[in-house]
Amino acid sequence: MSRPTRFMLSVLCVSFLVCFAACRAERSPSERGMARTVAQSRPGGTAVSPLSGSRQLILVVAADWNANQGRLRRFARQGNGPWRPVGDEIPVTLGKNGLAWGLGLHGAALSDGPLKVEGDGRSPAGVFTFANAFAYNPEELWHPTKMPMHRITSETVCVETIGSKAYNRMLDENPATPHDWDSPDRMLRPDGLYRYGLFVNHNAPRTKPGAGSCIFMHLWRRPGAPTAGCTAMNQAAMQVLLGWLDPAQKPVLVQLPRRQLDRWAPAWGAPELVLPPQRNDQ
Repeated sequence: MSRPTRFMLSVLCVSFLVCFAACRAERSPSERGMARTVAQSRPGGTAVSPLSGSRQLILVVAADWNANQGRLRRFARQGNGPWRPVGDEIPVTLGKNGLAWGLGLHGAALSDGPLKVEGDGRSPAGVFTFANAFAYNPEELWHPTKMPMHRITSETVCVETIGSKAYNRMLDENPATPHDWDSPDRMLRPDGLYRYGLFVNHNAPRTKPGAGSCIFMHLWRRPGAPTAGCTAMNQAAMQVLLGWLDPAQKPVLVQLPRRQLDRWAPAWGAPELVLPPQRNDQ
């Protein structure tokens, strides 16, 4: 190789390295912030996907932070392979005021957006596990669920009193035992909204007072009717969920506005979770 040729190759190599370094340095503040947030979204600051280890996933997508309607899809995978859709997409209703960042596997808030607080009328956004299923009459389920089941009775309550030691817990109240809560969410309702459902681990098991409590997936009052902060659907859809979920598969709920899903799904190693644009006929 001639000396001029070697000189030109050296120049090209140096130019490439300079350009590569410049491109990395020119990442936008939002891109750098996103990278830091991903790394900090797990205890210890490690960039571990909140979906790691899960093989069943319920995905709920809303148009934006203030939307109280959404679409739900189920996904499953083998090991850490690609997520595959299961069944059909269904409509769901959310909190009357939309969504807000909750406390779950994702950590806390991952970007700009409202934060979930008690009584805000918003459903929690993020990634969450499930505590248990519940039903008025579990024997009426189409298929017995593998989820831990709480039979709802007239004594079953979920505690929403912020100062209570039982805040954000479902339990069977004993009238003869002193308690430190008032006006709990009584689960045996005349309207049957809690006939079947799932307790979502928002703000649990480590509970922050005032960060929101008693978040369920349950039956809706009617199509399109928003909730006080839960995720609601028709009875057939809930029956299917309860028959499908398996604790051994470490199921999770991913619930996000559309733009946040588009942003975080690739960072979590799940770009196939991004759904087609939402329809306007819901």
